[in-house]
Amino acid sequence: MKKFLFLAILIIGSASSFVSLDKVIKTPQKPTILEKVANANGFQNWKNVKELKFTFNVDRDTSHFERTWIWKPKTNDITSIAQGKTLNYNWSNMDSTAYKANAGFINDKYWLLTPFQLIWDSKNITYEHISKADAPMSKQHMQKLTITYGNKGGYTPGDAYDFYFGDDFIIKEWVYRKSNQAEPSMITTWEDYVDKGGLKIAQTHKKGDGSFKLYFTDIEVKTN
Repeated sequence: MKKFLFLAILIIGSASSFVSLDKVIKTPQKPTILEKVANANGFQNWKNVKELKFTFNVDRDTSHFERTWIWKPKTNDITSIAQGKTLNYNWSNMDSTAYKANAGFINDKYWLLTPFQLIWDSKNITYEHISKADAPMSKQHMQKLTITYGNKGGYTPGDAYDFYFGDDFIIKEWVYRKSNQAEPSMITTWEDYVDKGGLKIAQTHKKGDGSFKLYFTDIEVKTN
């Protein structure tokens, strides 16, 4: 009888431990600050995107530059349209011409989808979040997220970015610091947001003195 009682206690204890462990495993983790910023911009909808088209424009003083991209993220087929020339390539098989064009694509895509890059690049960055800081352009109190890229891989290793945003996690200003130097390399706004296929995109970035404007036109998102 004692042996049976001991066995029953053992089984009940094991079952209790199992239930407790199961609860721990299923407890959802709180999203990181990277995930909060990405999700505020519709990252959860990215899985539905089958084609993204956009034109990247830069007005600097009196000059204008533009190039158009068509990206199919599910197959990584990319079309570059610039200066009257069209180039089609795929990330899985790039020659020297495609590699050179792709450097431009990486840059332009980064400006367009920076909040998503926080997730895509998460294994190659370190970050620090401050709940209150003075934004460099507006001087308003905002949250500040600083990310720094690793020194290996990518087109610009070691670079750092400071993002400024409110409680809605929508970026309002940012600072780019080449090679993680203390002094800013560029400071611009994030404004003129639009919703395309569930993605929230800042169409316009400007310097405070008006000498530089980077903006996107002809944004099209095709979903499943």
